[in-house]
Order: sequence, then C-alpha cells, then structure tokens
Amino acid sequence: MNHFSKNDAIKKWADEVFLRTVIALSERELTAPRSIIFGNLILTLHHSSLIDYVWQSHLLSKPHGLTTRNPETHPTMAELYNEQQHIDQLYVTYTDALTDKRLGEILEFEFIGGGKGAMARSDILLHVINHTTYHRCHAADILYNIKVFPPTTDYPVFLREMQKMT
Repeated sequence: MNHFSKNDAIKKWADEVFLRTVIALSERELTAPRSIIFGNLILTLHHSSLIDYVWQSHLLSKPHGLTTRNPETHPTMAELYNEQQHIDQLYVTYTDALTDKRLGEILEFEFIGGGKGAMARSDILLHVINHTTYHRCHAADILYNIKVFPPTTDYPVFLREMQKMT
C-alpha cells in the first residue's frame, strides 16, 4: 500500500461514517436553504462527489461529460451514499496499483469552466483528498447548526477503527 492508497482508504472510511449520519436526515433538512455556496447540505455533498468523479475521469483519461460543477439537481441521499462508496473504492483500488513513476506523470485536462490544466497524478490525488475534506467540513458545520453531531473522522480514530477490525 502506497501513501496515496492509504490516504484514499482514510477518505473512503471518513466519507462512509460521515454519510451514514447524513443519510438519516429528513429530505427537509437535506434541502433546507443554508448559508453556503451550494445552497444546502445535499448539494454540497453532491458537488464533492461529482468532483471526485471528474478527477477520476482525468486520471483515467476519459471524458466525464459534465458541464457544471454545481448542478441544480441531485440524487437521493441513499443514491449519493452508494455513489460515493463506489467511487471511493475505485480510488483505493486505482492508487494501490500506482508506481512512483506513474504518480509523477503529468496529465493534461480541461477544466469544466474552461481552460487547459496539467497536474501530476500525485497532485490530482492530493487535491481530491483535500477537496473532499474541505467540503465535509462545510457539511459538518451545517450538521452542528441543526444540532446533529457528525462522527469524528480524524486519522487517529481511523487507526483505532481499523485496529478493531484486525
């Protein structure tokens, strides 16, 4: 397991435990207007999941077909949970097979909003992890404001939970 595979395993775990809390919320709480750029909780989480998909598409040199980072529609929370688990597992499997040479390869892509970009595979992977953490924090803030306490997704908690499983 390389460094990125381990980080993706942590991300997968954090997304899972976090979304298990969110999935229990009512549709009203998920879609209630919030003071956040995406407008509500489910659109925030949907944005994060879509961007995971976009970057995965760039890593695999395949088209993602999206024209916006912030669609006005969203899947159900159950569908979003399943989609996120699926894409997280794909990242873990993908990064587990990467060599140092492949991690350093520069990939060219086009941003959804237009313009060319180029990043090392390792930088894309780091961005995906940071991007999700950033928006999971937005979502956690929403939860705290509605008196729902999100699970702790810190690295030491991940290690403790993984130790329980062995």
